[in-house]
Order: sequence, then C-alpha cells, then structure tokens
Amino acid sequence: MPGTTTPDRLTAATAERPAGPLIVTEDESLLDDLLRLCAAAGSEPEVVFTAPPRAGSWDRAPLVLVGAEAAARVRGAPRRRGVLLIGRNDDDAETWRQGVGIGADHVLFLPESESWLVDRIADVAEGAGGPALTIGVVGGRGGAGASTLACALAVTAARGGLRAMLIDGDPLGGGLDILFGAERTGGLRWPDFADSRGRVNSGALEESLPRLDSLSVLSWDRGDSVLIPPQAMRSVLGAARRRGGVVVVDLPRRVDDTTAETLTQIDVGLLVVPAELRAVAAASRVAGAVQEVLDDLRVVARGPFGSGLDDQEIARLIGLPLAGELPPEPSLADALSGAPPGSARRGPLARFCGAFLDQALGHAGSVTA
Repeated sequence: MPGTTTPDRLTAATAERPAGPLIVTEDESLLDDLLRLCAAAGSEPEVVFTAPPRAGSWDRAPLVLVGAEAAARVRGAPRRRGVLLIGRNDDDAETWRQGVGIGADHVLFLPESESWLVDRIADVAEGAGGPALTIGVVGGRGGAGASTLACALAVTAARGGLRAMLIDGDPLGGGLDILFGAERTGGLRWPDFADSRGRVNSGALEESLPRLDSLSVLSWDRGDSVLIPPQAMRSVLGAARRRGGVVVVDLPRRVDDTTAETLTQIDVGLLVVPAELRAVAAASRVAGAVQEVLDDLRVVARGPFGSGLDDQEIARLIGLPLAGELPPEPSLADALSGAPPGSARRGPLARFCGAFLDQALGHAGSVTA
C-alpha cells in the first residue's frame, strides 16, 4: 500500500525483478568486484566460474559480464547484444582485441567504469526500457492554466494505457493532488525526497506515490517545506523517466537551479498563454528564461480569442512554434467540484491532449514540431 512505503525502499529492488546478469570469469578478485557492483545495483547475478556458460544461460541473461581473462571461454558462443568485456588495464591492447573477437557491446576497465557499470546493471534489475516521453508545462502568467493542462496530459496518457506519472515541480502552486481530490491519499510527497542523492529505484518510486488508477502523482504536502535541491530533482526525475511511458512536470515560471535541473530532462515544453496582450508580454519573459536550458518550447494558446489575438499571432509575437489552441471549457471553471482535468473525453482539453500525445508518441517516442 502506498501509505506504508518508506523512503528507504527507494534504493531497494522491487519484489518481482527480472533475471540478473550472467558473470563469466576465472578471476576471483574480479568476481568479488562484480558481485559487489551487482549488490549495489540491487541485482542477483548468475555466476559461471572457470567454465563455459550453458547455452540457456548465455541466451537468457539480459546482460553478460565477461572477464577479459575468460574471453576464450565464450569465443564460440552465438553473437548477441548486451555482452560487456571487463578488464583491469586500459592500456592493454589485447583486451580490446578480445572485445572485438567475442562481439562485445562495450569494453570496460575497473575501477574507472564502476559507476557506469552499476547504472547499467541497475537498469537490468529495474527492467528499464526506453526513457519516458517527458513533457514540461509552464504558464505564461499566473492563472494561465498550466497545472490544468499538465493534469489533463497525464490523465489522457493513463487513460490510453500508458504508464503515466505527474510531477508537481512548482512548490508554490498549492499541490496538484488537490486537483484530483487526492490530498488525503496515502503515499510519499516531495519533502520525503528532499535528501535523495544518486540513483533512485524507479519501481520503488512508482510504488511509493499516491496512485489514481494507473496514474502516479508526486506532489507537495501541506507543510512549510518548499525547497527541493537540484540533486534530489535529478535523482527523482531520472528514476521517473527510466520507468518509461509518459512523465508530465508542472513547472514554475521562475527558473532557479532546481527548475534548470528539471529542464535538462524535459523532452518538450508547453508554454500556456491566454489570449491577452499582457499575458503575451509576460510569457515572452518566461520563454526567454526557459529557453536558456530547454530548446524545444512551444506555445499553447488559450482562448477565448476575442481580443484580436488568435493562436498563430500569439505564437508569432512570442517567437515560438505553436503546439495548438485550447478553447474555453466551462466544465473546468471549478476543478474541485468535478472529475480531474482531462476526464471529459470529448472536451477541448482532452482532445488537445490526445492529439498532442498521438503526435509525440507516434514517431517512436520522438516529439515532432
């Protein structure tokens, strides 16, 4: 249950884990090092010591770690992806030749490559696939509707059967869980992650958060803590992205160090701009700050469009590509009285979100302008 999860679980492996890597070596010292790295990554390997690996083990293992001294034992094995040759001396040309001979994806040398190797083993332990499509949403001015759009994008992704996570990146926004009526739902909030460093387990992160059907939400509690260090944001958002699917981040308009760290992991940003001249002026300043870190930022023009500004003109004035327009949706006038934003499948908000996600995810996860 989310309410019983503690921060300590975030560095532990999940209960159901994929098969661990296969280790093939004749060197006891190297074996000790590789076992230590596997333990740090939360993975339980299969070990073949001073013997060729069985065909089933070789084929089935998600990752194969071969000691350079044991390369001859796997030379006749079928070529496959995910083979790493591990050596000790990066000046040894013979190790590189052995890597070519067994078709290794990478040749690594310890201890220099330990950090990289732990991350690779941890990806296997977590069953990580491709990174999530990560969307940042920011308002051109206060009350522009950025939080509403962020919630609707996450709801639409979850409704479409995707793994979805909504992250509240604005500590002064009041808490996105309120938009879902989930402020009393058990689970961890941002203050629980303030001390996070290094690698956070993506499966444990997902399990620890309040969940609404298939949507996970990381928001703020009602306390006074409003500071998340950049390192914590890097760790938590990195874990969310490794889980795959769609991650939506509600961004603050002020770009501080933590927001800048967030923007480095965003694939595409959406700038919500009401059809008002003052909003356009304010949004231009926000866009300038965001674009110092994020290259792909697009305008979402929000109606009504009765002030002489249409969506194309708003995008032109700000100097950004147009992602689309959002006509008024009367049912969203009081978000607390009804279902979460985006729940009305035929409303303009849900239609925009569906079209945007279809375009973004329809190109092998890439986002096209």
